[in-house]
Amino acid sequence: MTALAYSADHTDDESPQPEERLMRLLTAQQAACRADPMPDRATRIRRLDLLHNALLDNRERLIAAVSTDFSNRAAAETELAEILPVLESIAYYRKRSRRFMKSRRRHAGLTLMPARVEIRYQPLGVVGIVVPWNFPIMLALSPLVGALAAGNRAMLKVSEFAPATGDLLGQIIAGLYAEDEVTVVTGGVEVATAFTKLPFDHLVFTGSTEVGKIVMRAAAENLTPVTLELGGKSPAIIHEDFPIDEAARRIAFGKGINAGQVCIAPDYVLCPRAHVRAFCDAFAAAFRKNYPTLRDNADYTAIINDEQKHRLEECLDDARIGGATLIALNPADDELQDTRKMPMILALDTTDEMMVRREEIFGPILPIIAYDSLEEAIGYINDRPRPLALYYFDWDKGRAETVLNRTHSGGACINDTMSQAVADDIPFGGVGASGMGHYHGEEGFRTFSKAKGVVRKGRIDPISFIGPPWNNLAFRAVKAVQKLRFRRRRISDPN
Repeated sequence: MTALAYSADHTDDESPQPEERLMRLLTAQQAACRADPMPDRATRIRRLDLLHNALLDNRERLIAAVSTDFSNRAAAETELAEILPVLESIAYYRKRSRRFMKSRRRHAGLTLMPARVEIRYQPLGVVGIVVPWNFPIMLALSPLVGALAAGNRAMLKVSEFAPATGDLLGQIIAGLYAEDEVTVVTGGVEVATAFTKLPFDHLVFTGSTEVGKIVMRAAAENLTPVTLELGGKSPAIIHEDFPIDEAARRIAFGKGINAGQVCIAPDYVLCPRAHVRAFCDAFAAAFRKNYPTLRDNADYTAIINDEQKHRLEECLDDARIGGATLIALNPADDELQDTRKMPMILALDTTDEMMVRREEIFGPILPIIAYDSLEEAIGYINDRPRPLALYYFDWDKGRAETVLNRTHSGGACINDTMSQAVADDIPFGGVGASGMGHYHGEEGFRTFSKAKGVVRKGRIDPISFIGPPWNNLAFRAVKAVQKLRFRRRRISDPN
């Protein structure tokens, strides 16, 4: 599948090689960056406002395109999880861009005085964004908003597994921006591979850990900095004092969104051993209330394609063969064989050797793992790769602080799931196996900017007084001051 780029005046080339077509697009954007390396605030706001209006004007078309790609996805999910967060992000940066763009004063040490020291935030240049299929609007436009707010230009590679949404985004973007401002590229694995090899000034990739390693290797050839959002196995811990029905209800809501096809969905539950059965019953009741039927229920999302459905079925077969107890939640006992919808599955008695415990699930399967003490639950998490999200259910703030301080995760949420991803003013990003780097909030603006350190000197040049030949009066005076300032410290003294 060859690369296809959209622009307002796009004309199809004679089947160019992906590398050639992509390099021409990048070269055009790089030239535009050189012509306007530091766009003013008005230019940045104009680009954000264009996107804001386009989202409002094309809201229904985007919702329909996503549902087409999934064969069914609830309009409310697309509205709340994809369109609204991008609108909120635009509003966030629009309000704060003036402050974020300002240079910041920093301390000038004795050896630099008199001088002014500051940090200037300069656009990196051209940002490449590789978009996954699970949230093909939000995960395309959210990093784009941060990149544009920071003054960059961008190229987006949309997912071939969400073609209707990708094509529509391409058309919309082409109607808003010149090709050397923002452009959308479509295509399969060949195009994606060529895209990640381009010498971008920054590359954002959202996807699996294994593919993330390949992307990082490709970017390393050009020393391109990367932001990797890789998911992982995000745990939900329920403390024994927390109401089990309430925990089940909140976890069922988060796991039900997009049928679990979310990088920060609860991947497994660590439940007090005595409450496992009660949790399963309460989760089933909450799921039944949210989705009384599955087959013809427009509120319940299908699996994106046959390949992903087959992968999930393999996970279930592997667990069943290994002796796990699988509880299928299909409230109306709908026939689903000829659809891409799957019931929600609670998996009990799983072991570390099973795929559902080893691999990110990314679908409607939820292992329930019993634990006997909070210390054991914390140890279980810390013995495994660091997740993108961690969820802890406990009204006790002291215990919550303990869990937050003693575990590592990209983000965390206390007494809820997934809310941290839509909080505009905090960074979103992974750690270790779940990724690196951040976007969202002020950290997103900084990610897409070069923090350039600048020292400004005036008419008085102290070097002329203290420079060679050394041991002059001014140099001896500096040494004397330093001797007074920097004395050996008592190691036990924190002050």
